[in-house]
Amino acid sequence: MNRTLLEALFTHAVAKAQPASAVLRNLPHKPAGRTVVIGAGKASAQMAKAFEEAWDAPLSGLVVTRYGYAVPCERIEIVEAAHPVPDEAGFIAARRILEIVSNLERNDLVVALMSGGGSALLPAPAPGLSLGDEQAINRALLASGAPIAVMNLIRNQFSTIKGGRLAVHASPARVATLAVSDVPGDDAATVASGPTIALAGTRELARKYAALYRLTLPPAAVALLDSGDNAAPRADHPAFAANSVSTIASAALSLESAADLARAQGVEAVILSDSIQGEARDVAQVHAAIAREIASRNRPFKKPVVLLSGGETTVTLRGNGRGGRNSEFLLAFAIAIDGHEGISALAADTDGIDGSEDNAGAHADGTTASRLRKAGIDPLAALANNDAYSAFAAIGDLVMTGPTGTNVNDFRAIVVR
Repeated sequence: MNRTLLEALFTHAVAKAQPASAVLRNLPHKPAGRTVVIGAGKASAQMAKAFEEAWDAPLSGLVVTRYGYAVPCERIEIVEAAHPVPDEAGFIAARRILEIVSNLERNDLVVALMSGGGSALLPAPAPGLSLGDEQAINRALLASGAPIAVMNLIRNQFSTIKGGRLAVHASPARVATLAVSDVPGDDAATVASGPTIALAGTRELARKYAALYRLTLPPAAVALLDSGDNAAPRADHPAFAANSVSTIASAALSLESAADLARAQGVEAVILSDSIQGEARDVAQVHAAIAREIASRNRPFKKPVVLLSGGETTVTLRGNGRGGRNSEFLLAFAIAIDGHEGISALAADTDGIDGSEDNAGAHADGTTASRLRKAGIDPLAALANNDAYSAFAAIGDLVMTGPTGTNVNDFRAIVVR
């Protein structure tokens, strides 16, 4: 019963974030000149399809999405590339996008369809850096445990497309950005590292964060970070003056939709936050403590209740196992609720892929840890080795959805009965 409810809540949250209706509600004004569509991210192909179906005027363009996420479009070219570590296909697509927006005129319109994952899908190394350097930077960031805002600030220093630079290339054309937000707080400037939006943060702050998270960067990247070269355009740059930004889907909207469904099924729902960050295993401890308090003392919320939360946790790599942040969250959660009856949880990435694996997330309850031990797996050892995927696969508790066509980040639902 609990699993059925949890999966229904996740499905409902993902459906709320689908681009088709969201794009239709946020179409920009038609230009006197040309309409050029560009984009990047896990949801960008779905966004492109929705846009061209709704746009009853000529258009052309190019959108890059993750391998396996493409959908057929008639007027917009869809290219697939690698995520989370960029590859040659993304490098070529980024160069083509820069060429597409060059030489536009003031009466032209650039529609930028941006969603989570766009940072890796648009590798455009700064002068003096190679694609290999950008790949090394991404790997270092992914292993660092840094929050997404920090990762994007640092990435932006090494790009010719991120941090508003694409908008400068497109100037004097007007740029309308439609963003599907996968970032805590829904700051569109950090979605896909904000190619069309002015960078928030300074080079000095990026240097401090690189030192704080002990990043091992390529020599060329270190030299660039220490210089004043490749500076991002400021918010008062003329290229941004006529532009618009619309966040068309987000974790907040998806969580609210899931809460409405839970209440319709007779279970009270509480949204803890749509912007939770931090180490996945630490966030799990807090969620587990709240769930245990409800289960044993009926506070701070009365049973039955569904606890909902979103945002983007991080994983600092300590071992060499398999698993994304949602699976790691659930493994730590399962250990923390070991033996507690009446607590069930699902955590999954709304794009259908948890990290770089093929699962969206997993299920966990008060029996998970004991079932793992019966399967010959020490839950604590699996967590220490960052091997949540293998653990949940062994007991058949992975959630497999395939690519969902959208991306509003983590979804967590905990039922306490």
